[in-house]
Amino acid sequence: MDVKRLLLVIPLAVLAYLLIVQWNQDYGQVTPEPQAPGITSNAPEGARQDPASSGSDDLSVPASAGAPDDITGEIPGEAASMSGSRDLVAVVTDVLDVRIDPQGGDIVYAALPQHRFSLDSERPYVLLSDSESRSYVARSGLQLEGHEGRITFSPEATEYRLGENDERLEVDLTAEVNGVEVIKRLTFERDSYAVDVNYFLANNTEEPVTARFIGQLARDNSSDPSSGPALGMQSFLGAAYSTPEDRYLKVDFEEIQEGSFNNRDVEGGWVAIIQHYFTSAWVPPQNQQNLFYATTDSRSRNVAAFAGPTSSVAANGETTLGATLYMGPKVQERLEAVAPNLELTVDFGWLWFIANPLFWLLDHIHDLIGNWGWSIVLLTLLVKLALWPLSAKAYKSMARMRKLGPEMQRLKEQFGDDRQKMSQEMMKFYQKEKINPLGGCLPILVQMPVFIALYWMLLESVELRHAPFIFWIQDLSVKDPYFILPLLMGGSMFVQQMLNPTPPDPMQAKIMKMLPIVFTFFFLWFPAGLVIYWVVNNCTSIVQQYMITRKIEADPNIGKGMKTK
Repeated sequence: MDVKRLLLVIPLAVLAYLLIVQWNQDYGQVTPEPQAPGITSNAPEGARQDPASSGSDDLSVPASAGAPDDITGEIPGEAASMSGSRDLVAVVTDVLDVRIDPQGGDIVYAALPQHRFSLDSERPYVLLSDSESRSYVARSGLQLEGHEGRITFSPEATEYRLGENDERLEVDLTAEVNGVEVIKRLTFERDSYAVDVNYFLANNTEEPVTARFIGQLARDNSSDPSSGPALGMQSFLGAAYSTPEDRYLKVDFEEIQEGSFNNRDVEGGWVAIIQHYFTSAWVPPQNQQNLFYATTDSRSRNVAAFAGPTSSVAANGETTLGATLYMGPKVQERLEAVAPNLELTVDFGWLWFIANPLFWLLDHIHDLIGNWGWSIVLLTLLVKLALWPLSAKAYKSMARMRKLGPEMQRLKEQFGDDRQKMSQEMMKFYQKEKINPLGGCLPILVQMPVFIALYWMLLESVELRHAPFIFWIQDLSVKDPYFILPLLMGGSMFVQQMLNPTPPDPMQAKIMKMLPIVFTFFFLWFPAGLVIYWVVNNCTSIVQQYMITRKIEADPNIGKGMKTK
């Protein structure tokens, strides 16, 4: 009995802790909605630069064993030349709305028109911005021999739009540095969040020069604007790297601030900053040696970066250096197409080996029926069908205990306070009637890994963000606004409890009666998609348990072997 009491007390303690966490989240600081910029050559709100903004920071490469001596210093910034009113280059495609700073050619603002900031807003979600509330930019630079500082480019235009009949849009920024012609070309494609960033170098001098591509993601420590209440189980916010040795390595911002990340000089790979639903990532060519590192800049922002190999441009020769920048939602198919293992930024947690097949099945069901809510219902039924035999064993044990409850109560009254004797007789009783006293816990224990995996799968899947179901459920990724689903879940849990045997221990009986109320309160803040799973699972369990209970109670042979002494 002590074991069963412990199994009940531990979850209640965890629930209390998580509810305290949720209270702090609900009444904490609210992330302001960013203002959507207009199409203008001037810096929009949320992307306006100041003398200490992204363009003035150094693009630095740390010294490491794998880095040649001539490129381990810093490329000094040009803070003196920065101006708060400097014009930015506006680029608009069907899925991206970005602003490019001619000073260095950095992307200092990126909005996603196909993803709204919130369900009740028509404004696009802003992934990258450099404002007072949040600084998060994608920087890229050229470490060019004989030149110190960011390159100041001249754009061919200040506004670019992808035409309705166009599949590609190229934005060229040009400059000349000590006799070397530099074209920085950003290539945007229709229905793509991946941007190719290339430097085309033409050395018009009589001496060879060296050059190196550097890509950085710089972000401050501000909270994740896309992350809602998650009862203590928040999506990871920080940097991530992929190398041949580590397919997916997470590095939190605290590690970056402490400087504890070890540089990695490897072939291929990628670097990203990930958050709930969205990510940005630099993907260098996979056939070259790249140095991955993490550092902080002059504004104490967290910098996750890579530096490509140093290339030599012969006298009167040409070369091209480049990488791909991804800025968008964490959609596995899109990420897989950009780089190997980039889909791992859709982080399903330590039960990924369960969550991945569940998402694969959910995605295929959605392809057939076209509604994510009904897809979750059908997925739940399929999972329940797979676990049906194991659940049946547990329900048979519980039904036996329910039917033999009077006999168990008689034993308790007969032996009174002699707990040792009563325990011995109860064990004999269990063995005789083939009852597993912990059998009733099996349905919950079996479902918990699936439940946790499904929780992370629904939490991480951007496909469910703002996805409607029916009636009042217009966003499966957030809580039910009227708390109807949690109440249904609590009611179904209460019905299940009526089918279970009453625990002989009065304290356990009281705790069991409280569980539907506690879990209902717990589920109030769960994503609607997850509560749908639990309600459907409970309802199917009730049907299964009722059928088994009626069959056991109608069996005259059960309980026949134990008679009063």
